[in-house]
Amino acid sequence: MSLKNDSFPSSVAFDAINSSLQSDDAERKSAVKAGQAIFAFVLKNAQGETDSWYIDLKDKGEVAKGEVPEGGKADVTLSLSDDDFGKLVAGKTQAQRLFMSGKLKVKGNVMKATKMEPILKKAQIGTKAKL
Repeated sequence: MSLKNDSFPSSVAFDAINSSLQSDDAERKSAVKAGQAIFAFVLKNAQGETDSWYIDLKDKGEVAKGEVPEGGKADVTLSLSDDDFGKLVAGKTQAQRLFMSGKLKVKGNVMKATKMEPILKKAQIGTKAKL
């Protein structure tokens, strides 16, 4: 099942991240061990619509639509525009730069948010051709 939402072009990155996590069991276990958190993403598109996805690196090592897994709670929620998320995943900007300029809002454990960078880098390879 695709995680892509056509109204959010950068959402193809969630498919790429999930594919990366699901394709290699050792890689998934390593990501869970490094992340130890549930990361929620709230993206806003040019039309002002919002949609949510989460990356569970606490238990399952998976990506899904929605704010959090059933019965779970996000350790950190990152809110940004679809365009900025696309740039972040493509490696055209850094999360710290977006945060400092007010384009990335972080709720929850900010230190956990720093553990997201390596996961987003995995998506760069899979999304460069699609974005």
